[in-house]
Amino acid sequence: MSAWVLPDHIADVLPSEARHIEELRRDLLDSARCYGYELVMPPLLEHLESLLTGAGEALDLQTFKLVDQLSGRMMGLRADSTPQVARIDAHLLNRRGVTRLCYCGPVLRTRPDGPHATREPLQFGAEIYGHAGLEADLEVLLLALDCLKVAKVESPSVDMADARIVNALLEGVALEGDLLAQVHAALAAKDRSELSALTQKFPPLSRQGLLALVELYGDGKVLLEAQKVLSAFPAVGQALSNLKWLADHLEGARVTFDLADLRGYAYYTGARFSIYAEGANDALVRGGRYDEVGAVFGRNRPAAGFSLDVKALAGVAAARPLRAAIRAPWRQVPDLRSAIASLRAQGETVVGVLPGHESEVEEFHCDRELVQVAGQWVVQAV
Repeated sequence: MSAWVLPDHIADVLPSEARHIEELRRDLLDSARCYGYELVMPPLLEHLESLLTGAGEALDLQTFKLVDQLSGRMMGLRADSTPQVARIDAHLLNRRGVTRLCYCGPVLRTRPDGPHATREPLQFGAEIYGHAGLEADLEVLLLALDCLKVAKVESPSVDMADARIVNALLEGVALEGDLLAQVHAALAAKDRSELSALTQKFPPLSRQGLLALVELYGDGKVLLEAQKVLSAFPAVGQALSNLKWLADHLEGARVTFDLADLRGYAYYTGARFSIYAEGANDALVRGGRYDEVGAVFGRNRPAAGFSLDVKALAGVAAARPLRAAIRAPWRQVPDLRSAIASLRAQGETVVGVLPGHESEVEEFHCDRELVQVAGQWVVQAV
């Protein structure tokens, strides 16, 4: 095998795409800052027992593992940053009241999420801790939509569900082995025949409710239908009410519901959402409420947030224009070097044209040039 062949679902990012990704990263962090979110930078590598404890247990099969040459202990490369940020909130910051945190960094996964997905996403996320009310859920939803807006993603669609609905239908049901995972998979795939076979021994009300979930997807009428067919489960009624409240406050956004949707991370405990856009192979954004995520770190408090892969976002976001630049001759002349330094200090991009290489800049739009006029270096339009 050639030394330059990369592993499957791992790729170099070349200049044009890298520029787009980096500009998006900056815009996303600026958007989070506008909402009052503080930036944190969790480590890429942690002791395995810390990385996979609590909510992180669900990431075991997605986590690369290695031995620390200094301590001999097992280490893991993070597959998701949310458990790490929960640790920072609970164990390091330990603040009272509301804490808003955001992050952006690479994560590594043993398997891709889809046929065309990377195993090295650049994960951006925003999380709010300390408020149990729906206001926090709404804030992260609005921030997520604003992030797509700043990326110039056209006509995003919000699809909503609530983890408590399936949990309420399964309450009191004895689930053995991997039966729960099979039920979740059948619900996600809307495989009614498989679900029917898996739930044959379930209590009649639970079985009927689960089978009904397979058909409960679509616009706002779904919530009304769910209230009728799932009326025997009080917890479901509260979850449906919350979903309606959130949807009513997303003015101008296209909202749908899929009450059987369980895709994404297993740590969600309440309302959850996925945001889709034309051209994306899967959801661009996933988020929701995960109140139990900090419990293992000694602080079980309310939490809600979302994450997205900036690389995937760059694949569907509107193309961005090249950065305007100034072309300058390459001469070891003090006044020329001084003029170039002054322009760069003002934030201008000045590309020095090396001898014999006048037309080799591809990632900048050199719409001006630095020329000498009457003994002075001045910028002129090309």
